[in-house]
Amino acid sequence: MSEVKKIATREGYGAALVELGNEVDNIVVLDADLAAATKTGVFQKAFPERHIDCGIAEANMMSVAAGLALSGKVPFVSSFAMFAAGRAFEQIRNSIGYPHLNVKIGASHAGISVGEDGASHQCNEDIALMRVIPGMTVINPSDYVEAKAAVKAAYHMDGPVYLRFGRLAVPIINERPDYQFEIGKGVTLRDGKDLTIVATGLCVSEALGAAEKLAADGIDARVINIHTIKPLDDELIIKAAKETGLLVTVEEHSVIGGLGAAVAGVLCEKCPTKLRRIGMNDIFGESGPALKLLEKYGLSAQGIYDNIKTYMKEE
Repeated sequence: MSEVKKIATREGYGAALVELGNEVDNIVVLDADLAAATKTGVFQKAFPERHIDCGIAEANMMSVAAGLALSGKVPFVSSFAMFAAGRAFEQIRNSIGYPHLNVKIGASHAGISVGEDGASHQCNEDIALMRVIPGMTVINPSDYVEAKAAVKAAYHMDGPVYLRFGRLAVPIINERPDYQFEIGKGVTLRDGKDLTIVATGLCVSEALGAAEKLAADGIDARVINIHTIKPLDDELIIKAAKETGLLVTVEEHSVIGGLGAAVAGVLCEKCPTKLRRIGMNDIFGESGPALKLLEKYGLSAQGIYDNIKTYMKEE
């Protein structure tokens, strides 16, 4: 059996920016002294005149991006999620969100898979912060292929977009001829009738692994990839709820304010259904190897499987 190809979603961000740079001349990329880590360095090398290193001044960088957007440019602003969504929240809210400017925020190194950098850098709150800003689109791609598609889709839509990328290399699951990316539309990767696993980001590939383990026990799990958390694909969520009953959300993010909260809101209002949420349970992360942390916090395929087995015993 051939080894599964793994590439970090941040690599897809850098690659897509270069491809866009070759196609259009109004894209500008800003970074906060992290071009090597966020992978915008490849754009900097290809188009040095369209790359601005703002230094370790993320709040100012957001304001610069706002000005560029007002001048007709399409700025992609890059930093670690902790600094992009956290440190610069006020500027994003007031200078980008409030006037609904055409700024795209590329936030890398999100979630506990940052690993050894520890809790101070493991941003598990960014989706919640960005979801609450009116008019902000929030996208969390599952692999390299989807990351590239998401960046290009973000460029072609008008308005602010938050794009979440990871440090850890993850399996490529969307490399197929029929793959299509559409903002706001989830993707059913595996059909099933007994329950639905709704996952986002790197947890999508882990959810597929969990579904395989459940199948060995005779449990038929549907798996849905929600790459766009806002706007959420309400129709797909409700369809799954009606057809499979129990829904389980999985995210490398706090269960407060993220994917689980978004799905819960839809179900409560439109289709009351049993829901379980797997994620960071109101705790900070810790320093350690990324894969070990995913295992410890129940976000690996085995952890998702174990949690679901427990939930189903409680039914």
